[in-house]
Order: sequence, then structure tokens, then C-alpha cells
Amino acid sequence: MKKYASVVTAYVGVAILLIVFTIMNPNFIRTRNLYPLVRSICPYLLVGIGQGIVCITGNIDLSIGSVLGMSAMISATLICNGVHPLLAILIDLVACLAVGLVNGVLVGKFKLPPFIGTLGTMTICRGLAELVNGNYNTGDIGSGKAQTLFRDIFYYKRVIGPFYWSVIIIVLIIWFCFNYLMNFTRTGRHIYAIGSNVDAARLSGVNVFKTTATAYMISSFCSFTAGLITMAAAGMGSMQAGLSYEMYGVAAAVIGGISTLGGSGYLIGTIAGASVWAILQNGLTMAGVPVALRNIIIGIIVVVCVLLDIVRRSGFKVGGKKKAA
Repeated sequence: MKKYASVVTAYVGVAILLIVFTIMNPNFIRTRNLYPLVRSICPYLLVGIGQGIVCITGNIDLSIGSVLGMSAMISATLICNGVHPLLAILIDLVACLAVGLVNGVLVGKFKLPPFIGTLGTMTICRGLAELVNGNYNTGDIGSGKAQTLFRDIFYYKRVIGPFYWSVIIIVLIIWFCFNYLMNFTRTGRHIYAIGSNVDAARLSGVNVFKTTATAYMISSFCSFTAGLITMAAAGMGSMQAGLSYEMYGVAAAVIGGISTLGGSGYLIGTIAGASVWAILQNGLTMAGVPVALRNIIIGIIVVVCVLLDIVRRSGFKVGGKKKAA
């Protein structure tokens, strides 16, 4: 049970935030606020899954928000130019997975520091998001049968009563698939192994390059899906889509108990991490807290979570005395 302590803490944090914001504003817990709140968690959870898996390898993916923006712009531009949404999604998927593969090659094959490698692809992808439609946001994707079905599937479809289940079902299926991969497959064990000790993993026969590339491609896939959700919600492609999502991904992973030092953490925590982020954004907005102050509060929370993880992993007790090996 001790190994899940950080995950339990994250869920306790979610419960505390719900109670606090409900006391501050009873409207917070009402249906008309909870439905949009739950849907807003979905893209945060997706980037949290992707960033979390990369962090478990001991790396980081700074391109995650730009890939999201590129995904939204590519799919919207293609649909606006008469391409069937299904074909647009497939083309978009190939482009986003290619970015993940490039990240994997740079970090896993050429040993480029992940901060530098993914910073470069972040800039490139943001540029592509701006150029794909001639440096303009796209128009509305239209209201044809195929376009309406696309928007219903990725954001607006109601399945039971007033609850928008379709987007939530998609995200939960993705979470279940990658949670299974991390906990019950050889690939998942290899991801944890290279995050714990990359040299030992290599000597044990783990293909470090293949495993690193797989982690980055998963991250790009999650960003691709989040981009589709963002575009479906807006009904258009925006060049600004995905801005600051690097921070959202790190926050969802770290608050959920995934170590930035690699080798530990569980995707079950990313649900709580993404929820904390969305609840803070929503609750502070309803409380009338200015955007600048909201960003400061959330930034402090992320920094504190990372510091606590570093202190825990480095083996230091309060008072500066190191634990015995």
C-alpha cells in the first residue's frame, strides 16, 4: 500500500478541493457546472497519460502541446478543404506519430537531452500548426453529416440524459489501454526498467531505443487525440490550440504521483492529477481569482509536488539526515 501513497494523496486532494470550492460557491457542485468540468478534464488527462509514460522512462516531452495544436490544425484544415473526416484523422495521426518517432530517435538513438530534443520539435510543430492553413485559423468545419458525426463522437454526443459520455468514453478507453500496457505487458516493464536504471536495463536485454520511441509515440498519440477533442469542441482549428499544455501534462502526471526522475508512478494517479488541475482552474475562476494569480497558485502546487518527489526519491528525511542505504 505504501507504493500507492502518492496516488491516494492525489485523490484525497481532489476530495478536499471539491469540498472547499463547494463551500466557497454552492453552484460549483451543481449539474450545470459539473458536466463541463468533467469534459474539461479529458484533454488534461490525455496529455497527462502521455507525459506520465515519458516521465516514467526518465525523460520529458515538451512538444506535447504543440503536437496537440498541430493535430487540431491539420484535421480542421483538411476537413475544411473537403477531405472526409475519417481520412483527415488518419493523415493527422500519421503526422503526429511521426513527431513521436522523431523524438524517440533524437533522445533514444542519438542521446540528445530530452529537454533540448523535444524543445526543438515543440517549436517545429508550433510552426507547422501556424503554416498548415497559411498562418490563419481555419473556418468552421461545416455541418454536413460526416462533420456532425465527427463533432458528436469527439465532444458533443449525449448518450444518457444530459451527460456527454462519448468524449469521456473515448478518453477512458485510451486510459485503460495504456494502463494495461504499463502494468501487464513486457513493454510496460521495459519502460519502468529504463526509467529506473537505463544501463542495467540495456545489460538485461532491453531495447532502450525502441522502448523510448514507443513512449514518445504514445505521448504523440495522446496529443493527437486531445487535438481532435479540442478541434471538435471549437468546431474549427486554432493556431493557439495546445498552448501551455506542456505544463498541464507535467502537472497531471506529477500531481498524480509519477516521478520526474523516472522508474516509478502509476497511470491511475493521472486521473486525479488531471482532475486537480481542472478543478483548480474551474473553482478559482468561479471564485473570481484573476488569471495571473490562478497561474501562480497552480505553478506553486506543481513545483511543490516535484520537490517532494525529489526529496522522497533522494532518501532525505526532514532535518537533512539521509536514510541508511
